Amino acid sequence: MGDTLRVGLVGIGNISRQYLDTLPRLPGVSLVAAADLDPARTVPDVRMMRPAELYAADDVDLVLNLTIPRAHAAVALSAIAAGKHVYSEKPLALSTEEGREVLAAASSAGVRVGCAPDTVLGTGTQTARRCLDDGAIGTPVAATAFMVTPGHERWHPDPEFYYRPGGGPLFDMGPYYLTALVTLLGPVRRVTGLASTPRASRVIGSGPRAGTEFPVDVRTHVAGVLEHENGAVTTLMMSFDVWAANLPHIEVYGTNGALSVPDPNGFAGEVKLYEPGREWRTVPVSAGHRNAGRGTGVADLATALRTNTEHRANGTLAYHVLDTMESLLQAAEQAQTQTVTSTSPRPTPVP
Repeated sequence: MGDTLRVGLVGIGNISRQYLDTLPRLPGVSLVAAADLDPARTVPDVRMMRPAELYAADDVDLVLNLTIPRAHAAVALSAIAAGKHVYSEKPLALSTEEGREVLAAASSAGVRVGCAPDTVLGTGTQTARRCLDDGAIGTPVAATAFMVTPGHERWHPDPEFYYRPGGGPLFDMGPYYLTALVTLLGPVRRVTGLASTPRASRVIGSGPRAGTEFPVDVRTHVAGVLEHENGAVTTLMMSFDVWAANLPHIEVYGTNGALSVPDPNGFAGEVKLYEPGREWRTVPVSAGHRNAGRGTGVADLATALRTNTEHRANGTLAYHVLDTMESLLQAAEQAQTQTVTSTSPRPTPVP
């Protein structure tokens, strides 16, 4: 690799549009090729190839894996076997078993694994982290994290994968919230919770297949409690079964105040601070990438390769988030607390 990380994109679906908007303006990154199993899907002004050809291409340094969740591990392993770095959409894999296989293969091949979400590199989560690190609310003792929606089938034209293994509110949206929580409070060591599937089927609400009914194979309402290694306790709710609510995205409560953190599915947003004797106030932006978009983590990985440092949206963090999610679902199924066997250091802050 030279000064520019040459990227080959695999999977030209809905999320690819956001990456394609961001990649051209990222320093040290160049999109050189793209591939999809559907030959009708193309990227304008980018060389199109079959996936196997892209993995083998000499001018591709990193494979950007934007396939559906059940293909994440297979695509990552194919790219790693060809000697490529990998950056995947979340989750890292469908299971911790698959995730360990990906990380082990990358370690043996001497290549890097990156994984979304990179939203935590924006000004929202990073400014909140700066407040915590500066002691603005004292010692963090608890947090809440809520993501509630009536379901993605209302707007997505092909939503079935959201309701199959690797989907559901926890595996689909949980990575945003859990990655933010680990960034803010550190890794998780124990979890417990409950989960349910109130509706056995869903109906597509938009697009050419509107009205099509399909089965639900995952838990669509998950409530959990997470104990972080620093002793803080987070209450978590992820649901595809709530029509409306007046809940915060993430709040952190400390011995000397409270912090309101913006939606971790976005890069920016207002951070608000409460201190005893004062009203809630908006905190000025003090850290994080401004005007960031999906793909910022790829640029962070490119910089880390040039400087021989650790990239922030890394495989260890993504695996710990995957382990936490899997452990929470196991706790719900077995009605007992589960120990999260992995850990991950908080990524270095974005100045």
